[in-house]
Amino acid sequence: MTIDIILIIIIGLAGGLAVGSGFVAFIVVLGVIPRLTQLTKTMKRIHAYEWAVVAGALTGGWFSLRDMIFSLSKYLLIPIGLFSGVFVGMLAAALTEVLNVWPILAKRIGVAEKIVILLMAIAFGKVFGSLFHWIYFVDH
Repeated sequence: MTIDIILIIIIGLAGGLAVGSGFVAFIVVLGVIPRLTQLTKTMKRIHAYEWAVVAGALTGGWFSLRDMIFSLSKYLLIPIGLFSGVFVGMLAAALTEVLNVWPILAKRIGVAEKIVILLMAIAFGKVFGSLFHWIYFVDH
């Protein structure tokens, strides 16, 4: 019994260290925070961005370990969902901008002059796919 608990603690710590290391590597190596401050012209507030990321990671980790149920109004969930979508979209855009994925992909498949159409197709596909999932597969 005691050995099982110790083993679970060790596995949990190892998993947390692996995920945390990956998160830090993503943020640091790709330079997401400095690039975001550069784009928004808020370089003086870079420490606030860093602390916001740390606080968000800690808060998200804490909530994921708890079985909390929030009874929120469906009208309050709409802006929360929109802000979550904006966050994921900005994170994906930052990643692709840093890696220059879209220009390279467009040149390789021969649609460099139609890159705007390619990006809009991806964006609309994501929106319609998410709506389809929530309308048909989520129990209300």
